Amino acid sequence: MSIKKLKPITPGQRFRIVNCFDQITTSNSEKILTKGKSKSGGRNNTGRMTIRYLGGGHKKKYRIIDFKRRKFGIYAIIKSIEYDPNRSSFIALLHYKDGEKRYIIAMDGFKVGQKIISGKKIPFNIGNSTFLSEIPLGTTISCIELRPGQGAKIVRSAGSFAQLFAKDGKYASIKLPSGEIRMIMVTCMATIGVVSNPDHQLETYGKAGKSRHLGKRPRTRGVAMNPVDHPMGGGEGKASGGIPRSRKGKYSKGFRTRSKRKHSNKYILQRRKK
Repeated sequence: MSIKKLKPITPGQRFRIVNCFDQITTSNSEKILTKGKSKSGGRNNTGRMTIRYLGGGHKKKYRIIDFKRRKFGIYAIIKSIEYDPNRSSFIALLHYKDGEKRYIIAMDGFKVGQKIISGKKIPFNIGNSTFLSEIPLGTTISCIELRPGQGAKIVRSAGSFAQLFAKDGKYASIKLPSGEIRMIMVTCMATIGVVSNPDHQLETYGKAGKSRHLGKRPRTRGVAMNPVDHPMGGGEGKASGGIPRSRKGKYSKGFRTRSKRKHSNKYILQRRKK
């Protein structure tokens, strides 16, 4: 993967850093694995705006991703690596020996023609998926289930990975990208490797129009509002409103929003870094 800094021949390209998409092999998606995707524009079923600063953007089609990887013992060949507008990582199209096609989250280092497999007692190659009980300690993993059979829920974004820390009885300790150490059942599945597109975090939009393509509208700062509209509004000139908080007064910096009575708190061995 590589990134490219554009020459400033226009104001919008002065600070623009784009992805070269070296890993992408095709621009056409598999028709049977795509479906239409509608937009809400931040409105609910009565047409009222419930989420601000959303709307517009380019049309997208949703790619149906196989997060469960429950096709055990059957080898699949990577036919293409594609861009997915619905996520930061790339996706890979698999052709199984029995003729079925599926999309999965692509790992960094995938090559067209590479064989991958999921199940028990498999080789620990990049892209193979197995249970946490089978994976050796210290292995770099991603696309991890939180409950057995649920499908990958965490460590799915571009360039992210976790590390298998320890195993004790029916639980495995995993160090997540945030620094949190969490217990997950060893009967949950994970994929070996780092998620593709690690240079995603280095990209720079360079202009407001790029955000509009992604469906993001201009955001008004709370400090720029009046006291009636926001807790941080008002004041003379550029005086800020004190402690950063949301429109409803919920603190946004340094204040822990996680419930103290959440049932999964007992599975967290070490909180994420501040």
